[in-house]
Amino acid sequence: MTEHLAFACALSGVALMLLAAVGLLRLPDALCRAHAVAKATALGIALILCAVWLDLGPGAAGFKVALALVFQLATIPVASHLLARVALHADVPLHRGGTAGAAPPPDGSPAAPSRARHSAET
Repeated sequence: MTEHLAFACALSGVALMLLAAVGLLRLPDALCRAHAVAKATALGIALILCAVWLDLGPGAAGFKVALALVFQLATIPVASHLLARVALHADVPLHRGGTAGAAPPPDGSPAAPSRARHSAET
């Protein structure tokens, strides 16, 4: 039974990692890419480590896997947030439009309102 559960966790983790790679290639700007990669990678690694933990058992190796899981879940979102902040403050161009081929709003306003830039002092 645990072999099947470990296989399901590993397969789900690999699928999420693949989804992160697709998001990295397909999304339009740095902020969208950072969001997709951080979420899918953190969950993918967590599922893969859970599969390893199920396979190895709750012994000393299980404790090491749990420790690695905690550190991964603590560092991946923080690193992604820092990269997104660097991209925002470095004036990396951001995606402003909607989906390709989408009709403009009926009132003639732009598709996406311009974002107000926050200064470094705030």
